[in-house]
Amino acid sequence: MSGAGLSLQGLTAGYAQRRVIDALDLPLVEPGMLVAVVGPNAVGKSTLLKAIAGLRPSSGRILLDGQELGRLPPRERLRHAGYLPQALPQSTSLVGYEALMSALRSGRPELSRAQNEAAIESVLDALGLRELALRRLDELSGGQRQMIGLAQVTVREPRLLLLDEPTSALDLRWQLRVLESVKALSARRGSIALLAMHDLNLALRFCDRVLVLGPGGFVASGDPREVIDAPLLRRAWGIEARIERCSLGHPLVLADRAIDEQQIHDDTGPTPCSS
Repeated sequence: MSGAGLSLQGLTAGYAQRRVIDALDLPLVEPGMLVAVVGPNAVGKSTLLKAIAGLRPSSGRILLDGQELGRLPPRERLRHAGYLPQALPQSTSLVGYEALMSALRSGRPELSRAQNEAAIESVLDALGLRELALRRLDELSGGQRQMIGLAQVTVREPRLLLLDEPTSALDLRWQLRVLESVKALSARRGSIALLAMHDLNLALRFCDRVLVLGPGGFVASGDPREVIDAPLLRRAWGIEARIERCSLGHPLVLADRAIDEQQIHDDTGPTPCSS
């Protein structure tokens, strides 16, 4: 019997002609934790999040607080797991406040109007988006629409956040703001966030766990500061790189050069999972 948190057991997902995620296990992720799902392009980061969200067929078990998500009706699954895709929210004439109200009405129909309004006010403050509340989505920049998309997911207060490259369209200030906010929200609500991302330095700084996928599938899982090292960067990304620390003590990945595929030496096996 699984305890509170998220775990994956033998999760397999992909496309009709190609299996992308193959029998993936993820040890229990406890409430309040952020997990970075990282790896080079086309290794299944987005596929993994979509499978957990129920947007791509999969087999195996997805357990959230001991409950198997795959057995829930779609609306109930949406209540537990909030998914933010890479695609930006549609550019429409709705203002930000209306977009958030629409998300609540579809995802949390049991809430009263007063509860909806309180939830919207809370998330606008948490993400620093009050100035966008009365602006039309078709007047916003790509980064601003991405922030509204994040607000649409978090306003419903799902137990599990599945965020696919949530900082990809954002400038440096908003990248930090998003990760700081998601970390604070997860800690306060006891929710769990899986973030597909490419920026390893942000993963090292903000995330509690890392799940590394490579061209051959699963590579490693555990504490980012223990898992991400030069051999792993060589094996998973095909680069020569160093891990150094800045003057504030934050670890940084410094990439030196790309390695020709034939120069990459195969390791004896995947790094064992750590809890």
